[in-house]
Amino acid sequence: MKRFFAIAYGLMAMALVACNDIGTTSKSNQNVSDSLEIVAELDKGPGNITVTPDGEVVVSLHQFYNHELRVASVSDEGQLVPFAADADVNSVLGLQADAEGVVWLLDNAMRGGATRRLVGWDPSAERVVADIDLTDVTTDSAFLNDLAVDPGRNTVYIADPAGGADAAIIVVDLERGTARRVLEGHKSVIPEDIDLIIDGTPLQIRQDDGTMVRPRVGINPIALDKEGEWLYYGPMHGRTMYRIRTADLRNSDLASEDRAKKVERWADKPICDGISIDDAGNIYLGDLANNAIGVIGSDREYRVLMSDSRLSWIDAFSFGPDGYLYTVANQLHRSAVLNGGESATRPPYLILKFRPLSEGTTGR
Repeated sequence: MKRFFAIAYGLMAMALVACNDIGTTSKSNQNVSDSLEIVAELDKGPGNITVTPDGEVVVSLHQFYNHELRVASVSDEGQLVPFAADADVNSVLGLQADAEGVVWLLDNAMRGGATRRLVGWDPSAERVVADIDLTDVTTDSAFLNDLAVDPGRNTVYIADPAGGADAAIIVVDLERGTARRVLEGHKSVIPEDIDLIIDGTPLQIRQDDGTMVRPRVGINPIALDKEGEWLYYGPMHGRTMYRIRTADLRNSDLASEDRAKKVERWADKPICDGISIDDAGNIYLGDLANNAIGVIGSDREYRVLMSDSRLSWIDAFSFGPDGYLYTVANQLHRSAVLNGGESATRPPYLILKFRPLSEGTTGR
């Protein structure tokens, strides 16, 4: 238990509008809000979510809830069915389906595992198609949290908030099976000194001596635009969304100081977890402090898209082939890990979907 909370602190301590305003849409905020639907009510707390091109909804099970299941698909009846069991993953949060239906699983080894890995699982063949060891590009405080997959360039970008000061982006070359750690310690990936307060209660982690600490989490939100040209990202505990050209991340000949100069400040944002981007460039995020979903439009302005009591810690998003944007509400702030050692969750945990402002790439 001591190691668990030490790890938890390590990962937490660093771990509508008019069409001319946002993308090319004519939908109003109210219309988007009215489209919010419950897909499933779960008795186990989900982590992240992805939807395959065939419409299969797949979720990771958050390690803070200590479930036996690691990854599951959601049946039409809303039941969790074990997914990729033969991949033998230890602890997964980040996962994403690509256009070919391969589901990429980010094993952060946070349940006493030995090896941090990126695993590609082909559900049609029920087999592992890639298994990349990330040990050499991670630190002792690493927490492989989320990922953005670009199969067209055989590249995966991973957010590692680590211990805060050593937060970084990991760039994985799928063709070669190699990885590099970039932008470590850059201002765009490290957390700011701000509290996350939800429903009047600040996030707090109880240490072994009984004292409380308020976490500061580095890079967590991470997503690619439609063309895979830009990677958008930022620290969870941060007020800024950044972006960088993916060509500059993939360029191994670019000096670290020169790569740092390529980072651009994109927009203001609230404290948020996962993000997604539609084909018009609208960035969707969970506004954690306000039980809301917000959007950053092409005008680079942040707006609340919808507020709802059901939006209790929006953790991740994924576009489905049915035109909906799927998300999970997992009440993570009420988990014992982030609520001073006392669980205050109130199941069910929700999988929801809504009509986005514009269509998006399935899986992302």
